[in-house]
Amino acid sequence: MYHSITLGDKNTWTDWHLIPSSRPLVNPPNVRASMIEVPGADGMLDLSDSLMGRPTYANRSGSWDFYVDNGYGKWADRYSTIMGYLHGQKMMAVLEDDPLFYYEGRFSVNQWRSDPYYSRITIDYNVGPYKMYSATEGDLWLWDPFNFETDVIRSYRNMVVKKGQPLTVNIEGDVMEIIPLITVHVSGMVVSFKNVDIMLNKGTHTYEDIVIRQGDNELTFTYSGSGSSAKVSLTMTGGKF
Repeated sequence: MYHSITLGDKNTWTDWHLIPSSRPLVNPPNVRASMIEVPGADGMLDLSDSLMGRPTYANRSGSWDFYVDNGYGKWADRYSTIMGYLHGQKMMAVLEDDPLFYYEGRFSVNQWRSDPYYSRITIDYNVGPYKMYSATEGDLWLWDPFNFETDVIRSYRNMVVKKGQPLTVNIEGDVMEIIPLITVHVSGMVVSFKNVDIMLNKGTHTYEDIVIRQGDNELTFTYSGSGSSAKVSLTMTGGKF
């Protein structure tokens, strides 16, 4: 294993035989701070949380440096191949060391340089502030890359709500806010969220009053339709640091 990175449908080791000079990581995003000087007052006025009620973040940017393994064709050909594939292109990147998540953004070749033993190539990235879940919430999870110490399984597909027996679901939100897609196939389903009752429309919809934020988020579903029970599903795409 060479701590590879999959960029789009190309892998830095399998397709290009690149070996990272150090374990690849993605730099953290900068906080978008808004500080205003107030005449006649000490310090500064911090308005960083004023718009969203929380900090907001810029893109993550940085670079990965690779050694170009010898013996796999001319370096000039590989240089042209890599440039032609990713230079200035927008795509997804998955780190071999963190396979449950992907980063999305724009990538480019910074430089190619040589020393007596190896050529080296630097790839720049500018990606969104969050690493995104490769599977949406409710999809089937892959056990091989699952980390039993840090990862959480959350399955919200086809949850059964019996008439007269409310179903409460607790969702642990992360730093990235998520508006879930809610799917019901019959009328008569209501969800309570933060002391607000919302009648769910038949089909798949989003509701602006339901935003999954960092911490515990409790949703209670109640069914009062013509049948004895009904199913509800939540689909969420989100990310974390």
